[in-house]
Amino acid sequence: MAHAAPLRFSKMHGAGNDFVLLDLRAGAAPPSPALSRHLADRHRGVGCDQILTIEAPRSAHALASYRIWNADGSAAAQCGNGARCVAAWLVRDGAAQDDAFELDSPSGSHAVQRLAGGRYRIAMGVPQFAPQAVPLQGCGQVQDEYALDVDGASLRFGAVSMGNPHVLLEVDDLARAPVATLGAALQAHAAFPDSVNVGFAQVQSRGRIALRVYERGAGETLACGSGACAAAAILIRRGRVDREVVVALPGGELNIDWAADTVSIGMAGPATFVFEGELNP
Repeated sequence: MAHAAPLRFSKMHGAGNDFVLLDLRAGAAPPSPALSRHLADRHRGVGCDQILTIEAPRSAHALASYRIWNADGSAAAQCGNGARCVAAWLVRDGAAQDDAFELDSPSGSHAVQRLAGGRYRIAMGVPQFAPQAVPLQGCGQVQDEYALDVDGASLRFGAVSMGNPHVLLEVDDLARAPVATLGAALQAHAAFPDSVNVGFAQVQSRGRIALRVYERGAGETLACGSGACAAAAILIRRGRVDREVVVALPGGELNIDWAADTVSIGMAGPATFVFEGELNP
């Protein structure tokens, strides 16, 4: 009986948010939910927050596309840290020979700029604040803050779509924030029919935010690029921070810039190779 060939992969991380990358540009099928769960398993597989599949471009100007698979096997629509890792992978592969190129994600096309020191800037798109875009049910108009009763407590939060849904709660002490319990409760709330990524932010100055994110399908991660953009966008709109801001996550720092409400928000940060490997089927 013939045996399936070993599955080649790259292990990478962006500010501690770690990924398994699979090259599917030749047309191979994406990983099944069971294989995604196996790859993500930190004890029996490779171990990662998400799996990234590098595929043929979907738009005329893009160099390649990528899709995102959560640790639980579900699909995701956006991943900023993953986008930087895909960009760095394509540069090392030789497919990207210029310092500026485009990538297609499940939520759109993104301009990439290669920076010094192994860093990349990704244009993450224009934040969408309409409740229908998140989606957030039960609210017809954009509000600076929304309120929900969750497990007997009244929570106030901001909400935005970065191609995937985000809410943000401001806290006074990030280290003591109930990230896992409130994150899971909000994700399960009926107001979020597609679940939601839940950020907890402590504003440290006009130029610096400390952030923790409880992600859909992964739990709390060391960094979340789209979550950093969401936090910055919400706090910029409130006038709490400047339009160029450092977002400090447990795994490292990201630089967010948003020149105006109507333009794409930018995210810059590192992309690091960890190792190459083969997984036996």
